[in-house]
Amino acid sequence: MPKHINTFQEDWKVLDQMALGLIYGAILVQSALMSLEENAETPYRPAIVLFGSILAVTLAKGFSELLAHGIHTHQRVMTGKALAHAWSVSYPTLLVANVPTVLILASVFGWIDFATAVLASQVFCVAILVVFGARVGWAINPKSWLPVFGAVFAGGLGSALAALKYTFH
Repeated sequence: MPKHINTFQEDWKVLDQMALGLIYGAILVQSALMSLEENAETPYRPAIVLFGSILAVTLAKGFSELLAHGIHTHQRVMTGKALAHAWSVSYPTLLVANVPTVLILASVFGWIDFATAVLASQVFCVAILVVFGARVGWAINPKSWLPVFGAVFAGGLGSALAALKYTFH
């Protein structure tokens, strides 16, 4: 394999390991954004609902990973190693919620309006999907059209989720 491809692979190693959680998180955040109320009783409620929802799913994923790890390895689950493994595969999902939560909190303080915060959050999530869609194509065959197809396909899915919010609200 050419040296530049190996270097590229090494640069992406950390993100590749977090890919499942980041992709899953982007789709979950898009889904949660659909349910947010623009005119909530308390202005910070949408941020709490968004972050709390993704936190709950992340903790459920971690708990599931913990139990599944015990089943697969026949080892105790309440060990530092098992807990570390469960968290390492779960926390990337929660990472994605941070930027949208901050954007929505910015709308609470009047720095941006709520609609702009939601739109920017959707763009952020779509960008994550585009990057990982392209990454999949690159991993399969970097010298083909697959990176572009992957980016367009994953970005199209994210854009469709974003459009659903405007369809239902």
